[in-house]
Amino acid sequence: MIARRAHDPRRGDGLSPTDPRLLGNPLDFLHEDHLREREICVMLDRIAAAENPDQDAAAHAAGFLADELPLHFADEEEDLFPLLRQRCEPEDDIERALARLSADHSHAGVETPDLVTLLRRVAEGEAALTPEDRALLTRYASHSRRHLILENAIVLPLARARLTRRDLDRMRLAMLHRRGLDRLIGGLRC
Repeated sequence: MIARRAHDPRRGDGLSPTDPRLLGNPLDFLHEDHLREREICVMLDRIAAAENPDQDAAAHAAGFLADELPLHFADEEEDLFPLLRQRCEPEDDIERALARLSADHSHAGVETPDLVTLLRRVAEGEAALTPEDRALLTRYASHSRRHLILENAIVLPLARARLTRRDLDRMRLAMLHRRGLDRLIGGLRC
């Protein structure tokens, strides 16, 4: 059974996909995705530490990593990062942060398929976790947390300061399109 935290009405429950209505402001949507990813990291740590890992949590984490995380990475790589490169000032030194984040995305892209396979096996009750499996889960969660710190402490605040309304509209439309929602809720504005 997946443990639930006290619900803050200003954000999702951390267990459900990010509400597409938050795409009215794509930076709020990305922030919510980051909060959701932190919840997934908690699940990964719990799975790694458990003698009998929670199969529902493993299925949930596998779904997030396989289906939602690639969209989130694309939101950043294809929309947010190029706009920041255009809008940031030299003193923002954004290129170094973006290079680090892109390298992290590449690293995650290599490890995530193996992690998803492992989590799906756990979800189906087919796998007893080896010490190597447990190390993969905790290493991945730790790496993700460091990545999120950089995004939340530096990148999103700079984006809020530098991006224009037009930039946000462009991001919103691209993110809606990426999710196949552009025709459904294309009129959603910042």
